[in-house]
Amino acid sequence: QVQLVESGGGLVQAGGSLRLSCAASGRTFSSYAMGWFRQAPGKEREFVAAISWGGTTTRYADSVKGRFTISRDNAKKTVYLQMNSLKPEDTAVYYCAFDQTNIVRTTEPGYNYWGQGTQVTVSS
Repeated sequence: QVQLVESGGGLVQAGGSLRLSCAASGRTFSSYAMGWFRQAPGKEREFVAAISWGGTTTRYADSVKGRFTISRDNAKKTVYLQMNSLKPEDTAVYYCAFDQTNIVRTTEPGYNYWGQGTQVTVSS
């Protein structure tokens, strides 16, 4: 079992920044990919960003490219999502996800574990 705990969400004005963190614990394997997804009210959950074990491969949704940056600290078993130039449409619950195969996926199938989410609200 792997447990994921997100933190760093909150309320921010448009144009502001937030940094989300996701700490993994439990039976993490030798290498694994991590991803961020989000779900806005009344919408389906969507992909935001993902990163490989070594950090050399990253993927971003078009809607966040150039504004969000995913990174990780494997010694701390933590993945980060730096969100800059936030927009009201970024308002959502943000979830981190764990993929034990180290494949950088942009869709939900294949991610083995999920966090409970952290709320991000961007006011206009």
